[in-house]
Amino acid sequence: MQAPSGRASGRLLVVDDDVELCELMTQYLRREGFDVEAVHDAQRGVERALSNDHALVILDVMLPSFNGFEALRRIRAESAVPVLMLTARGDEVDRVVGLEIGADDYLPKPCSHRELVARIHAILRRSALTADALSGPLKDSRLKVGDVEMDLGARIVRRASERVELTAVEFKLLEVLLHNAGSVVMREDLCKEVLDRRLTPFDRSLDVHVSNLRKKLGHTIGQAERIATVRGVGYAYAAVSPMTDGRRATDDR
Repeated sequence: MQAPSGRASGRLLVVDDDVELCELMTQYLRREGFDVEAVHDAQRGVERALSNDHALVILDVMLPSFNGFEALRRIRAESAVPVLMLTARGDEVDRVVGLEIGADDYLPKPCSHRELVARIHAILRRSALTADALSGPLKDSRLKVGDVEMDLGARIVRRASERVELTAVEFKLLEVLLHNAGSVVMREDLCKEVLDRRLTPFDRSLDVHVSNLRKKLGHTIGQAERIATVRGVGYAYAAVSPMTDGRRATDDR
């Protein structure tokens, strides 16, 4: 999948068939310093999202031609551009489906402008897909636990030498879990560090991102559960002995 170009760091794409809402959103985001492009149908939205001209896509679920979920599937088939989905207020199913397909985050409609801007900034911060990031101090940094290796500078993940495509959120989540392999990371801390916000009741975003990681990396490593759920507390990535090449877990929880 292609990553967004560094030159698009302030350019946003809004895909929503509500023309009046798009105009209001565009005006507000431009006042916040963003360059905004708006399109009003799913097909055009996918085409523009795949142009590599945008740092982030704001994608509504309800669209003509085909819905936002199908648009997201087509985008994710070719691009890792961050996507913030707009869903109907109170519709948890839409939120979970969007996250499972590969959305970085979601907001219910209508949403406050301040919350929208806060979520955009949070996504852009954790994306870190600019040329500056690739030339920074993490350029040659590697992180390896068991059969999973992360190249933090190039933002590449491999499992058993095979490349695994992750969204920006999944990448950051995996990085935090690997850094703390063998220890429980509290859900509150994960939410703050990965999603850049406080954990709130009934927010399942973190759980869905963990589920996506499990599907992509495999649920087990040797005889151990790769990412264990510690009910009511958080998650723990299995600490694996390098001497057994992933066949035995040293974490005896």
